[in-house]
Amino acid sequence: MTISVPATSANLGPGFDSLGLAVDLRNKVEFHQSKFFSVSIKGEGENNPRLKGNNLFISIFNDHYNRLTKKKQNFKFTFYNSIPMSRGLGSSSAVIVSAIASAHEAAGIRVSKRRILNHALVYESHPDNITPAVMGGFNAATVEKNKVFSQKKHLPDYIKAIVVIPNKQMNTARGRTLLPKSYSKENATYNLSHTALSVAAFFNEDWEMLKLASQDRFHQKARMKTLPELFSVQKVAYESGALMSTLSGSGSTFFSMAYDGDASMIANRLSQKFPDFIVKVLDFDNNGLIIEK
Repeated sequence: MTISVPATSANLGPGFDSLGLAVDLRNKVEFHQSKFFSVSIKGEGENNPRLKGNNLFISIFNDHYNRLTKKKQNFKFTFYNSIPMSRGLGSSSAVIVSAIASAHEAAGIRVSKRRILNHALVYESHPDNITPAVMGGFNAATVEKNKVFSQKKHLPDYIKAIVVIPNKQMNTARGRTLLPKSYSKENATYNLSHTALSVAAFFNEDWEMLKLASQDRFHQKARMKTLPELFSVQKVAYESGALMSTLSGSGSTFFSMAYDGDASMIANRLSQKFPDFIVKVLDFDNNGLIIEK
């Protein structure tokens, strides 16, 4: 059995903790019943022995499998990780979602994506990453009474994602400590209006509106100051023709969107300017969580 979950980019500028989309970079896990428990990791994290002994996936999987079946069973897990860790591309959300889905499949209980998404709230309290991880596409989401309510927009194949992945990790929890304790009415209104405009632009496919709509006053500058090169990344992306360019989650990855015909040129310029960073052109993912038997 194989479970796969895509990488995600959250916030998208002003949509703090509420907007996110999925890109075609996936973590996969294969598993089956076994006499002995074992974990094998290939790709991201394969050289980190701590992940085998202190594995978030295994912890969440066991919690749900034991709750669902009331029994213990050994499994052999093989992880194929493509999502960089602690880079703002939703690696933890991918782990959470895949663990919950895997536990239900192992228990022989098929549940809806919406149910899996609501279970994920226990481990990730804001829905900006977990929603596109489960649903795919672009999502606007909120939480009410411990449930995620969201709307999804299928993203067309004539636009591409360009991600610039620095060689420095950024911790989400630490990143939140950099943010102001309160915001002025002016800045709150600014972000509210720009978030609303962003959602309208995505759903209407008015991509030219996104450069304006994706401006933010809540979190980006404070987080980008910890890695000042990111200001230059954004500047080069816009000068090269990006439709939008925003910090991905809490960073350190920077996410840009471009038309298909412009994406390679923009990526090449970013690679030339920032040779120590990884630059990828990615399709958007509209599938989200995939379960294969």
